[in-house]
Amino acid sequence: MSAPGPLPATQRLAEFIAGLHCEHLPAAVRSQMGVLLIDFFRVAAVGAGAPWVAKLRNALAPLGGAPLASVLLSDERTDPVRAAYLNGVISGSLDWDDTHVGAMLHPGVVVWPAVLAIGEMTRADGRALTAAAVAGYETMIRVGLSVQPGHFRRGFQSTPTCGVFGAAAAAAKLLGLGVEGTRDALAIAASYAGGTTQFYLSGSEVKRLHAGKASAGGVEAALLAHAGLTGPRDAIEGEQGFARALADAFDARAIEEGLGTEFRLEELTLKPHAGSARLQAAVEAACELARRGASPPRIEAVEIGIPAVIEGRLTNNDPQGLQQAQMSVPFAVAMALTLAPGREWPPVLTLDDFQRCLDDARVRELARRCVCVRDAEIERATTAEHVPARVTVRLADGRRLEHAVWLPPGSPRRPLSAEEISARFRAVVAPLVAPADLDAWLARARAPEALASVHELLALRRASAVPTIYGNPMTSRGADDRP
Repeated sequence: MSAPGPLPATQRLAEFIAGLHCEHLPAAVRSQMGVLLIDFFRVAAVGAGAPWVAKLRNALAPLGGAPLASVLLSDERTDPVRAAYLNGVISGSLDWDDTHVGAMLHPGVVVWPAVLAIGEMTRADGRALTAAAVAGYETMIRVGLSVQPGHFRRGFQSTPTCGVFGAAAAAAKLLGLGVEGTRDALAIAASYAGGTTQFYLSGSEVKRLHAGKASAGGVEAALLAHAGLTGPRDAIEGEQGFARALADAFDARAIEEGLGTEFRLEELTLKPHAGSARLQAAVEAACELARRGASPPRIEAVEIGIPAVIEGRLTNNDPQGLQQAQMSVPFAVAMALTLAPGREWPPVLTLDDFQRCLDDARVRELARRCVCVRDAEIERATTAEHVPARVTVRLADGRRLEHAVWLPPGSPRRPLSAEEISARFRAVVAPLVAPADLDAWLARARAPEALASVHELLALRRASAVPTIYGNPMTSRGADDRP
């Protein structure tokens, strides 16, 4: 008799989710969840005032909804599905959130809104919330890894397509669905998976909705499974399932290997700069060159060494609107070369910076002169955890300056410390929220497993007036975090 083969991916994930317990998690993973939770609330505080959030509120308000879950930084309440949608858009529309480079997705802004919405409805304690969040992160990341890079090449953004599984996993865990119910939640979520990347080429605000829509879809899928509705037992790996429909290839090992013993959430990047994770190294390199005297009036030419994975989608020299600017390596490098000389070291590019520089003729002109080229060394050094970059400038006096950043700050092998995460939370959030004891809030958020309920996190309120829709984020990081 032949040995039995590995369990199908959908079933294997369901067993992992249903069997996960907070007390069995490694200490490093539990500690990481506090860091990720703090970073999630940081981006939510910034995003709460964004114009697309107001538009979404206006669209959803007439639809009603039982007031079982809170909308972040407000007194507003709605049903868990709409709360997850709103909170995912509030936090996930800024490109300043946690990122898994290999899976090409942003898990926190999908998973935490689902955890908060269902956690509030079910009155879950901190241990249940932590286990659900870990289940959501691991599911979302591993599904993403199983279909990349072909999924991205086909034109799908994996934050919404794979995020719906992460939100379903987290919600199913909090609803206590067990293995079969969790499998049904994942299977129903597979039919909700969607989100294309035409916005990279044509612009628009649709990407701002992607994280929220995925979180809402996952919450709804779990609630439907809780009500007894079913889905295909092989919805992820089946012949006409998610992976084969939306990707060129499916690697089941990315889901199965180390599941429950190795945690992919430890591979996340937290971004200093408010743009794609794949432009962080290029910005850091440009900042260093600016510190060495490469200011725009002196620059004749700029060359940016990149890997093939970002060519095309992240190499637009003339972005139209904030969304495209945050996805443009040439524009971000031009910003860094222009702004870094006047900043406290080490500088940070904020959302306000990106918005203002869209109307800065100096930055625009320099961005058009930045040339992105494939760099063989950069290609070899690119991994599933980080994307390095090399920036070379030729100055008017004939000098040639070059700097490469192999490990950008915030990447798994060069992480931001818990103290740095807390410091940037205070600096970013304090101007945006009503008077609050942020130190006490941070103390609670650092150890989410000790929370009595989600209500200990939900007391923050957005201030009635802030300097801009993006607030007044910090302009420097810790002194030890230099290239």
